Amino acid sequence: MHSENLVLQRSNPSSSTHRPPSSGGAATPQSPRPRDWAGLTDRDVLARYRPGRADPLQVLEVLLKLHNQQHTAMVKTVSHKTRQERAQFLRRFFRDLKLRAGFKTLPDPRNLGHKHINAMVQVWREDRLQPPTIQTYLSFLRGLAQWLGKPGFIRRPAHYGLDLAEYQRTGIAERDKSWTAQGVDIDGLIDRVCAFDPHVGASLRLIRAFGLRRKESIMLRPHECVVPFESTGLPPEQHQCERYVWIRQGAKSGRPRFVALNTQRREAAIAYAREVARRDTHAHMGDPARNLKQNLQRFSYVLRKFGITTQGLSITAHGLRHEALIEEYIALTGEPPAVRGGGKGLTPEKEDAARLAVSRLAGHGRRHAASAYLGAVMFRKTRGTASSGGQTGQSRKS
Repeated sequence: MHSENLVLQRSNPSSSTHRPPSSGGAATPQSPRPRDWAGLTDRDVLARYRPGRADPLQVLEVLLKLHNQQHTAMVKTVSHKTRQERAQFLRRFFRDLKLRAGFKTLPDPRNLGHKHINAMVQVWREDRLQPPTIQTYLSFLRGLAQWLGKPGFIRRPAHYGLDLAEYQRTGIAERDKSWTAQGVDIDGLIDRVCAFDPHVGASLRLIRAFGLRRKESIMLRPHECVVPFESTGLPPEQHQCERYVWIRQGAKSGRPRFVALNTQRREAAIAYAREVARRDTHAHMGDPARNLKQNLQRFSYVLRKFGITTQGLSITAHGLRHEALIEEYIALTGEPPAVRGGGKGLTPEKEDAARLAVSRLAGHGRRHAASAYLGAVMFRKTRGTASSGGQTGQSRKS
């Protein structure tokens, strides 16, 4: 069952709430194969469906069953949300080849050609889809191509006549998306939200304090999530304080993490969340009268009501996550990040250490993921170079 439709129920008191995993968490197990596929390789399974005879949509379903749980770039599984969105897109893509792109017959996925991709890109352009949407669609098709052993089949956006400036993702923040950058009175605005809806207000305070994602903040159980360092399984060199907040429910790709409860803002956010949750030790931050999907909708509604949108105050809940991660970087380095024009006087070692810490706080496993919040790092001059400027002006991915 898809996680969006699950009711946020009380956790089982006998669960391992205070026995967190010693690592970042294991990947979701692969779905069991049908009994008649036992002992067969993926190629053997597909060989049962001969191109030209098998229904192309049936072949697509086989490919989804075999591969849809797999990440396209790393050896791990993807979230149920990604699986559902990818499956829905691919089914619609093949239907639209006939319904909208004008092909009389559907191609077998194994015989998908460049003419099919070009035709659908034109359909998307006529629909005036946003660049991020088309980029996501190309990413899904790139995954399909990898399943079929054609890793270079889906080309870069420029090959399809799409403007690189719009369609190429760099993963590097080019502008500050935090609430501070928009001149917002953060505490005042959140206080007004708390007065209107304490559940949504508590989630915003948690996002501000811990850099959580929206779903993570709604699914957090404030009475259960605080654990002693000894229970985290983290190595001794990561010991920052005695208590940590365990972020596990709603975490992207099911990767839990621990955040040190080491600032007044974090302590206050947890205290307020517990007050909203009252004495129910198993309560989450969503309204208990609503399920997860309804709480997500309520969250969006309240944010729209207070102008927390790109069309309103030019801010989003995700921008509040940017706020928390930028503040973490400043606390670690004493300087603003590159996206705010700083970071130029840091040593590479200090910069890299801070970016790794920010990446871990955000729930990512790679240091360069922090660039999406902090901006790019510049090459720094080393001893012996002629210039004393400290930078070359070239970007360095971190």
